[in-house]
Amino acid sequence: MKNIELLAPAGDMNRLRLAVKYGADAVYLGGRFGLRASAAIEDDYLKEAVSCAHSHGKKAYVTVNIFARNADFDAIEVYLKRLREIDVDAVIVSDLGVLKLVRENTDLEIHISTQANVLNKFTAEEYIKLGAKRIILARECSHTEIKEIASHVMNECDIEVFVHGAMCVSYSGRCMISNYMTEREANRGECAQPCRYKYTALVEEFRPSERWAAEEDSHGTYIMNSKDLCLINHLDELVSCGVTSFKIEGRMKSEYYVAATVNAYRRALNGEKFDYIKEIDKVPHRPWTTGFVFEKGNHLFTEHSNQISTHEVAGMCLGNNKILQRNVFCEGDELEILSPGKNHNLTFKAKSIKDEQGQIITRANKANAVYFIETGGITLEPDEFLRKKII
Repeated sequence: MKNIELLAPAGDMNRLRLAVKYGADAVYLGGRFGLRASAAIEDDYLKEAVSCAHSHGKKAYVTVNIFARNADFDAIEVYLKRLREIDVDAVIVSDLGVLKLVRENTDLEIHISTQANVLNKFTAEEYIKLGAKRIILARECSHTEIKEIASHVMNECDIEVFVHGAMCVSYSGRCMISNYMTEREANRGECAQPCRYKYTALVEEFRPSERWAAEEDSHGTYIMNSKDLCLINHLDELVSCGVTSFKIEGRMKSEYYVAATVNAYRRALNGEKFDYIKEIDKVPHRPWTTGFVFEKGNHLFTEHSNQISTHEVAGMCLGNNKILQRNVFCEGDELEILSPGKNHNLTFKAKSIKDEQGQIITRANKANAVYFIETGGITLEPDEFLRKKII
């Protein structure tokens, strides 16, 4: 596992820093031309983000994976030259026109996005001829297909797969529903996630007065809601297939999600013996699936689209036992510490809590407020998280 890359999402500077601190080997981030507009890092901060990753010996890849239109290309050309200037390690592209610009105007390393839906060895081979150094396979690939593709392109390019996070009901994420319903185009970074909405009926165009119930049972109205991908129990198998980079989805997810998920996968890659699923269940998610890699059948969860977890984050540690509150916690609560680079999660009872004015309180319930907590002798370090079990 030593040569396997753990690739983490960086939706902003703080999440990038936490991803690196909790064990990522590389981060991927987006700017103006990525598929997560609300998690785009502004151009002025891209250099800082890349420098932050490099200062810790990590790599930084930038997504330029929108489906570009004619009017986009002048700006993309300027943008690509800027990415070269700030020493980005690679650009992630899905559009052949954008790939052409990268080749003709820069010497940036090219990674082919999962949006390009590479499902076979011959497509992978053609992208290599066009200059690709890495193929991020379509999430629809099976275990057998991954192995065959990796074997076919051995030593010619890296193979990357998604191992964790939200999945899309549309083929390789090519959703048109968001654009149709909300005029927010998913393929240009503005997905409104209509697949998570609750639908009650189907209505046919020429029979608007007739409605067909869209349910499998009394709860089954979330007919497009996908389960979440989790392959933490199958990393060895993927390595044996020839996969060299494991990617975690989630540029729009919380700081805690990034820290806890990266931490779990880092520990798994390091060969630690622990209950991987029990650990990852502490992070908000939808019911797990191994996706198309190891399962056949239905990957949808039709009861609801809410996230579930066994724990909730109470706060982020700022040092000197100062806590930035995230969810309510009380005096006497048993709290677990999530620490970067440590193999165990210590627990303690909150002996007392003080607010910023030094007043003793019994309940910390103000979002983003700073509290001081008595731990019984345990020193809380910056960037650790406190979480408590959900009863």
